[in-house]
This record gives sequence, structure tokens and C-alpha cells, in this order.
Amino acid sequence: MEPIQQDPDVDAYLSAGEAVDHEHPVVRETADRLSAGHPGAYAYAEAAFAYVRDEIPHSMDSGDPRVTWRASDVLELRTGICYAKTVAYAALLRARGIPAALCYQRLTGDDGSHPVVHGLTAVLLPGERTWARQDPRGNARGVDTRFSLGPESLVRTVRPELGGVDYPLLHAEPHPAVLAALRAARDRAHLERTLPAALGPVRLP
Repeated sequence: MEPIQQDPDVDAYLSAGEAVDHEHPVVRETADRLSAGHPGAYAYAEAAFAYVRDEIPHSMDSGDPRVTWRASDVLELRTGICYAKTVAYAALLRARGIPAALCYQRLTGDDGSHPVVHGLTAVLLPGERTWARQDPRGNARGVDTRFSLGPESLVRTVRPELGGVDYPLLHAEPHPAVLAALRAARDRAHLERTLPAALGPVRLP
């Protein structure tokens, strides 16, 4: 699947937004700390990926009831589901001038049941011509995702025969359905019941 920019201007994937608030002091301080020991865009992107993957527990693994959706809150409170963690990673990348986008998959169970939308972050490093999707969800239950510009290292692969979808669009801010679910959730338990099962039809730019 070839990712498609929803906005043809790459600067859209460097801008600050309501969710990807990379100008917030918490985001900037975290980016400064990570970049101090990891000079260079690749080393920094890899270090930021590992930080979000490992140091911010996925709230469904940890049992944390709090719901986060702004990058600054994810980094400060150190909790969030996949959508929140992808936003935090995108913010850390943009804080260092690296284009970052949000993108999504529709995953299902082995029998096609329990569909859910899963969030990823795409990165465009200097000198690269194609976006590379990353999955900072967090390793659990035998999952071992890594930062990669080559073969994708994702928590799960899409199975189209069971209703799975790789959504190609790259978003500058969370998809409206994703953001609405996060903002409306009273707590994580509520969010689990209201996670989007699919996104709308793909509208190419």
C-alpha cells in the first residue's frame, strides 16, 4: 500500500495542531532530551519511537483509566491508547523538523469479528522519497515492533479477506472519527466501547 498525503503540501505535516501540539513546552523538553544523545534525523526518529513505545504504557495494557489525546498530555501523563501514542510520536518528530503523519488500519479478529481502527505514525526522513509507517503502540503478548524504513514492523498485518483495511491517507491531525471518540470518552472503559470500527470512504486529494 502506497501512502497518500491528504494534503499535498508536506509543510502540513510539520505544523502544530490541537492534538499534535509540538510547540507545547512538555513536547519541546522531551524532544530536547531525546535529541541530546541522538544526533541526526534517523537516530532521533528511532530514539523517539522507542521512547513512545516503551516509556508510555498503552492504557489498555496498564489498566490506566485516563484518556489522553493531545501529545503534550500523553507525554506528561505517560498514558494513552494507540491513537494517543501515535500523536505523541508525530509531535516529537515535528518538534525536530521531521514530517510526520497519522494513518490507520482496520483490524479484525481471526474470524473477521471485533473490527477496530488501529493508529500508526508515518515518517518522512530527509533524503527519503517515501513515507514509512511506524507502530509505537507498545510491545505486549509476543509483539516486538521496531523502527524501520524498510520492511514494516507493525503489531498486526491487515487481512483483507476478513475485512481488514489499510487506509492509505496520511492525516496531519487525527481522523475526525478517532478524535471524536477520544474527546467524548469519560474514561478508558467508555472508550473501549466506542472505538471506531471503520473509517469513512477514502477521498483522494
